[in-house]
Amino acid sequence: MDKSKQPFHKPKRSFRRRLPPIGSGDRIDYRNMSLISRFISEQGKILSRRVNRLTLKQQRLITIAIKQARILSSLPFLNNEKQFERTESIPRTTGPRTRNK
Repeated sequence: MDKSKQPFHKPKRSFRRRLPPIGSGDRIDYRNMSLISRFISEQGKILSRRVNRLTLKQQRLITIAIKQARILSSLPFLNNEKQFERTESIPRTTGPRTRNK
């Protein structure tokens, strides 16, 4: 058989399957802060399922646990320290604005 007529074969890549981030013994609960904090970004957002490598059921349970922890004030809604800091105070005028020419 001629080389030009052979079907194209992709080389098989061997890949190692990653271990799931949640073990079988881990309980997904709003009190388990060490587990919950792994699935939250630095800004306090819930990371997506693709980033977490979770199943759909695990992602739903993690999301519910994070929301319960936020409501019970165990976890902040925002994790942004710069939100409350101001470097310079901005002067406010109460009168009508005038244009400088």
